[in-house]
Amino acid sequence: MSEARLSEVFCSIQGEGVYVGERQIFVRFAGCNLSCQYCDSPQALEVTDHFRVERTPGKRDFASHKNPASLEDLLQLVDGFNKNKKANHSVCLTGGEPLLQVDFLKEFIPRFKKSGLPAYLETNGVLFKHLEEIIDLLDIISFDIKIPSATGASSYIDDHRKTLEIAALKEVFVKIVFTKESKAKEIDEACEVIESVNPEIPLVLQPVTPHGPVKHRPTAEAALSLQAVAKRRLKKVLVIPQTHRIMGQI
Repeated sequence: MSEARLSEVFCSIQGEGVYVGERQIFVRFAGCNLSCQYCDSPQALEVTDHFRVERTPGKRDFASHKNPASLEDLLQLVDGFNKNKKANHSVCLTGGEPLLQVDFLKEFIPRFKKSGLPAYLETNGVLFKHLEEIIDLLDIISFDIKIPSATGASSYIDDHRKTLEIAALKEVFVKIVFTKESKAKEIDEACEVIESVNPEIPLVLQPVTPHGPVKHRPTAEAALSLQAVAKRRLKKVLVIPQTHRIMGQI
């Protein structure tokens, strides 16, 4: 029987990207293949003995469940958040990095989609072979391009290009987290990758604020400057912070 190693399951408002404001059921998978400097979900980097489930959307009244979770148990949890069939936009598969558990996703996604909920994947955009295995099951992909100034690591551009070519078979948008230290060259390099696949793929530039250290938060001038760089190559470039943090959502 398939099992998943989870961090948390809850219902909340999407706070990032082009679907800001939509209500989703979030399934946060535990474990990641990267260790980004400004990860906003560090609790999901490690697999623990338990994961948490919110009992009431927005109330943060969490219950503890044992890891790993069976396929049937997780389907039941998702269904519990979907009593009002018109309330939720989709199921957000997030992490950590969900694609590390691709074998589970192969079974899980077709089952929850029977209820009419689309599959919305958030991925760090590196595991192109894993994405290829389930691309036909997905509806929307939120694709992170990691730049060195925000990750504290080397560039993943080559892997991003291969992964984005696969993601572009479905609806996809790209997010880039940037800091005060981020350079125009990094943004231009990332935008060249997007442009080479499809210049009409939307790009969301996401300031590290409000959860990042103050000294690394970009100024309004920097955001406008980097947006201008990106607009040289791409049709749609938005600057959107993590609005769920501003609203006090999970």
